[in-house]
Amino acid sequence: MIVAVVLGVLLTVACVVFVARPFLRDPEARNDRLDTLSEPERRRIALAEERDRALAALKELEVDHRTGKVSDEDYRELVGSLRRQAAEALRALDTPTARPAERVRA
Repeated sequence: MIVAVVLGVLLTVACVVFVARPFLRDPEARNDRLDTLSEPERRRIALAEERDRALAALKELEVDHRTGKVSDEDYRELVGSLRRQAAEALRALDTPTARPAERVRA
C-alpha cells in the first residue's frame, strides 16, 4: 500500500516536472519568432495595432460621452474621424497587399 502511494507521488512529480519544463527554462534567441516575421506579416501586425488603437479610442470616447465628460458637439466632431480610422484599418486588413502607411493614415 505504501509502495503504491510513493510510486504514485513520484509519477505525479515526474509528470509535473516534464510538463512544466518548457516554461521553466530561459527562452533562446533562436526561438524568438518576432525576428523572423516577413514584411507582409509586419504590415498586418501594424494594421491590427492601428485597428485596436482606433477601436479603443472609440470605446473610450463613447464612455466619456455617456458619463458627460465629452459634450455632444465634441463627440460628433471626434467620432467621425475615429470611425473612419477604424474602418480603414479593417478594410486594409481584409486586403492581402495592404500597406499601412497608405491605407490607415489617409
